[in-house]
Amino acid sequence: MKIVLLEPLGISEASLEKYTAPLIEAGHSFKAYPKDTDPAIQIERAKDADVIMIANMPLKAEVINACDKLKFIDVAFTGVDHIALDAARAKGVKVSNAAGYSTQAVAELALCMMISLLRNVPQVSERCRNGQTKDGLVGCELRGKTVGIVGAGAIGTRTAELCHAFRCKVLGNKRHVTGQEPSFIEFVPLERLLEESDIVSLHCPLTEETRHLINAERIAHMKQGAYLINTARGPVVDSEALAKALNEGRLSGAGIDVFENEPPLDTAHPLLHCKNTLVTPHVAFASAESMEARAAIVFNNLSAWMAGKQQNIIL
Repeated sequence: MKIVLLEPLGISEASLEKYTAPLIEAGHSFKAYPKDTDPAIQIERAKDADVIMIANMPLKAEVINACDKLKFIDVAFTGVDHIALDAARAKGVKVSNAAGYSTQAVAELALCMMISLLRNVPQVSERCRNGQTKDGLVGCELRGKTVGIVGAGAIGTRTAELCHAFRCKVLGNKRHVTGQEPSFIEFVPLERLLEESDIVSLHCPLTEETRHLINAERIAHMKQGAYLINTARGPVVDSEALAKALNEGRLSGAGIDVFENEPPLDTAHPLLHCKNTLVTPHVAFASAESMEARAAIVFNNLSAWMAGKQQNIIL
């Protein structure tokens, strides 16, 4: 089989070779390319591929449709909203993802953003560099705050667990409560979560139901002076509405790792110019440990699919 990796996995050449050597020894071909979002270049690189491996770069329908031999898309990412699944389904192409590799990494960045915002870390760092003091910038502790977790899957639950360790009250909201959830999360309707939470942390997938879930109306339901953390998907939040609430002082701050488009962003993006807002270029999932875990999952996915035992099934 011809296997094509269309973007780097964030691991060393030595690590990549460890995974690819058995494939090559078994008679398969493997080719890795640098990231390029141009569909024409993707088609040229993958047109004869049986397997496409990809991370979070968009894979459009025109690319999938142009790859006549394509049988399997191995996604090195948890979310798959950047993949044209309808096109894959129509061609009978199987799709697997890499669920679980970044649970700890994302949860830790969400917690990092909470503490940085509450303690004014960027502002006091700048003050210190400019020979100034903390005057007027004494922050608050995370302990004792009410944290609302929207989307209590693996990442949301791990974030809730870390907040619970800081003695926060944790409210949760998800589509289906099974009764098997941790006792330290109190599950409530979204409106109540927004009204009572000092910090709202988003961990839900992007679907038609969650697109602009946090809009002007829902921001108006949030507690005055609350904080919003988004390490989920950019379009879950209406950026214009959030920017307005931040600049008007309706919210005290935000930590934003995801946007409508993958970085690099247009420097005029409204959330890049808001008061007390931490912005990071989609890094929550990326730690040295999570990149190694991701590579292991996607190559295991490939081996399982080749053996007729597909795992982490999307399609």
